Amino acid sequence: MKLHHTTRLLILGSMMSIPVSAADLEISITNLTHGNHFTPILITAHDDASHLFQAGEMASPALQKMAEGGAIADLAAAAMGNNEITVENPAMGLLAAGAKTSAIMLDTQAMTHLSIVAMVLPTNDAFIGLDAWEIPTTPGTYTLNINAYDAGTEANDEIINGGGMPGTPGIPAAPGGDGGTNGTGVMDSSSNTRVHIHPGVLGDTDTAGGMSDLDSRIHRWLNPVARVVVVVK
Repeated sequence: MKLHHTTRLLILGSMMSIPVSAADLEISITNLTHGNHFTPILITAHDDASHLFQAGEMASPALQKMAEGGAIADLAAAAMGNNEITVENPAMGLLAAGAKTSAIMLDTQAMTHLSIVAMVLPTNDAFIGLDAWEIPTTPGTYTLNINAYDAGTEANDEIINGGGMPGTPGIPAAPGGDGGTNGTGVMDSSSNTRVHIHPGVLGDTDTAGGMSDLDSRIHRWLNPVARVVVVVK
């Protein structure tokens, strides 16, 4: 059948206007570290122009709050204000080393990309990060190993002092009760103030002194630090 030019344009226009079909996702997140916790997790489904963070860019004030103190409220509020779909704190608190939070159900509606963040404790400003992963249109199970990023907003002094507010040096806490005290502080000479892959912690084995309040036998890690399994239905 031969189509006139006008008819072909109408058919093409109709195809291009078909809305993106929604995807139902089942998500699980596993903490792969040996002795670190993740603070409350934030998951967002969004369009291709949105980001919770971007490597190589300056951290937003909302990202800084999450990376230094575990607070996701500002990031979540910004996402919801942008009509994104959010899941907040699916583990109902901290996610311990080796633990998994699963059966997180998410209807993406018209959103096409997925992002995930949570602070790594005890650290100064490390966070797990999945940035704008394009959600597959083919049903199936997809496994993603994700890294820890450094927000670039605070020196990694490795001192546990209850800090956590933006601009306040130090680490809020060691949730496992396995941190040290009286550390003199790691001299962090890095000048990278943008979001980048975290170099990891140094730590030491002196729980009552030394340069670090982090225990190198417990709190050190190698990337990746989290495993995300997404089932697209």
